[in-house]
Amino acid sequence: MRTLLKILQRYSNFLVFLALEVAAFMLITRNNAYPRSSILSTANSVVAWQHEQVSAISDYFHLHEENEELIKENIDLRNQLSALEATLTGDSIRYMDAKVVQMTTNRLHNYLTINRGRKDGIVRGQGVRNADGAVGIIRTVGRNYSIVIPLIHTQTNLSCRIAKNGYISTLQWDGKDCHYAQLADVASHVEVNSGDTIITSGLGTVFPEGIPVGIVESCSIKEGDSYYTIRVRLEVDYKRIRFVEVVQNGHQQEREELEDGLD
Repeated sequence: MRTLLKILQRYSNFLVFLALEVAAFMLITRNNAYPRSSILSTANSVVAWQHEQVSAISDYFHLHEENEELIKENIDLRNQLSALEATLTGDSIRYMDAKVVQMTTNRLHNYLTINRGRKDGIVRGQGVRNADGAVGIIRTVGRNYSIVIPLIHTQTNLSCRIAKNGYISTLQWDGKDCHYAQLADVASHVEVNSGDTIITSGLGTVFPEGIPVGIVESCSIKEGDSYYTIRVRLEVDYKRIRFVEVVQNGHQQEREELEDGLD
């Protein structure tokens, strides 16, 4: 107690000054409109900033929901277009939305897990794409989930075309950079340049023709070689991928179901 009295005695002048300052401040703000409005404005700015942050967080979650709705709308439109094309070509292709729940990008044998499985009509060998382009191929199917082998897998070979001339080649990955792959088997007589578009060939039942795969980043050929060395920048950014579409080819599904029945 004695120590407290000594402290109050030592700082008594400062405490009196502080009390007078507070009293003066209250009188000024109570009787003067401008300082009062300035203080209220500052306080309102703080509150507004807080509301803005809350609104931004809310908008983020609403944006997530809106993105899912847009994806479903795009799939509906793609299915309608495929139905129109089927009347001309006879190919029965539909697209099913799926979400990536697990994935790797830093291995030689990368994979994606999606939240669609056998109960949704998924079968082995179906192609997987997103809004940007070809993603990979279904390898393993469970009841509720499936494993996709992406283009960034050293054992994946995807049949492609050079869009401008239709030349068929094979896309392969060297296991180094998840943004780039290599186009193999392009003969030296073929015209190919940086900036050329690479698309799916349409051969087989995995992908229809014309799905974007990548853009030629660089191409070169050594003297005496018969084939180009071509580096392709992939359209799909695997580090950001969240939603995909499973390409459901009716003929392929019938064949897989028949094979499963024979097993």
